[in-house]
Amino acid sequence: MARLLMKALDRAGFRPELASELRSLDKAGDRQRQEAIRQTAEDEASRLIAHYRALPESSRPRLWFTYHVYYKAPDWIGPRVAEALGIPYAVAEGSRAAKRAGGPWALGHEGAEAALDRADAVFVMTRHDREALEAARPDRQALIDLPPFLDLEDWPAPEAIPSRASEARLLTVAMMRPGDKLASYRILAAALDAIAHLPWTLDIVGDGEARAEVASLFAAHAHRVRFHGQMDSAGLRALYGSADLFVWPAVNEAYGMVLLEAQAMGCPVVAGAYGGVASVVRHGETGWLTTPGDAAAFSDAVAGLLRDRKRLLSLGLHACDFVRQERDLESAALRLRHALDPLTR
Repeated sequence: MARLLMKALDRAGFRPELASELRSLDKAGDRQRQEAIRQTAEDEASRLIAHYRALPESSRPRLWFTYHVYYKAPDWIGPRVAEALGIPYAVAEGSRAAKRAGGPWALGHEGAEAALDRADAVFVMTRHDREALEAARPDRQALIDLPPFLDLEDWPAPEAIPSRASEARLLTVAMMRPGDKLASYRILAAALDAIAHLPWTLDIVGDGEARAEVASLFAAHAHRVRFHGQMDSAGLRALYGSADLFVWPAVNEAYGMVLLEAQAMGCPVVAGAYGGVASVVRHGETGWLTTPGDAAAFSDAVAGLLRDRKRLLSLGLHACDFVRQERDLESAALRLRHALDPLTR
């Protein structure tokens, strides 16, 4: 998504430049690490401020744009640089989480809240994030919807949604790592165990340190599950285009770019209704959303669609139209231009 935002800003008529490669992410909730990150970030901010002030005024940035500010990855740099240069500050995919005000990420939460309070504009990527952002929004701050999108040049439209074979082809694309990803794989395996009597195969694209555990989850269905490891976009396009249904429980997914990619290629989705997933899958129109973490509900949804191939085809057609008409790079660029032009004049 960060690369797509750079593309969209460029398409909108701006000239985005990557200002820093410093990462503020702390996954573990380590206060000492957060303190060290903040100090390093403050040093980086001081360096950038000196660098930009040394440039002719016409060569200085007109706006600072930060992607994905939340309690695990606060922005300690952008607000300081924006304040020092007297330029606007914008955030895409900012998230507020009041429950993190105490505990192991308290410092990260403090930094994220301060950055979001300072922002002149926040681009809201999911309905899930909007509620908290709206509740804490400063009066001067603009909240602009910017739903997740794709560069459709990378995902050319299929010539036609193919007629489906009697044995349904299911597809999953996800990293194999401990935590939420492995939890999703566990739910998927349990859901497919419950419909082993139905005719289906499953293609799994992905790799990672939990690969052996993932493989063991599907051992009972080894004859109908194919592991592809990592694949390039051409290979993915072929699998998306030939699959009947993309299946992913999506435990704690922010939204899931693979869900958009599948739909762009005419492949409908069954996913858990976590977080912002409802912002990329239209329930009953482009796919089916199930109760988060409920393997039985997930299994029922998949089984229902496998028994109704006409419905499955209709969902695929609507999925392809949805992404191509509403979630393309041009639409995102237009939203960015309309919101940022007044700030950068």
